[in-house]
Amino acid sequence: MANIQDDLQTRWWDLEKKLMDQFGKKPDTEAVLFLIGLQETGFIREKITKEQKQDLMHVAICTILSPSGYYIHEGKDEEGWPHFKQIKNKPTMDLMEQEAFLKDHILLYFSNINF
Repeated sequence: MANIQDDLQTRWWDLEKKLMDQFGKKPDTEAVLFLIGLQETGFIREKITKEQKQDLMHVAICTILSPSGYYIHEGKDEEGWPHFKQIKNKPTMDLMEQEAFLKDHILLYFSNINF
């Protein structure tokens, strides 16, 4: 298990470095999810409310978990926001496992968009 964790951590650090080079600061997992949400929605505003930020992160989570069959994209609403349907429950995990689960899916997302 340690080798898998080490590989995940190394790949995560590589992603952090790329994002740091692009944005000038080191992102945490939430910031990366926020960026994915922005990328997926094209939602660009000068001021983003806390609720909109949560919505963007929700879009990101649904997007990154879709390839693993947790969600399917159902389309967009009249404002252009994507909507997803959950089709299977995420496994029960402790906080460390959840973090690794999300990071692994985030890395897959960036790999799939050739970042």
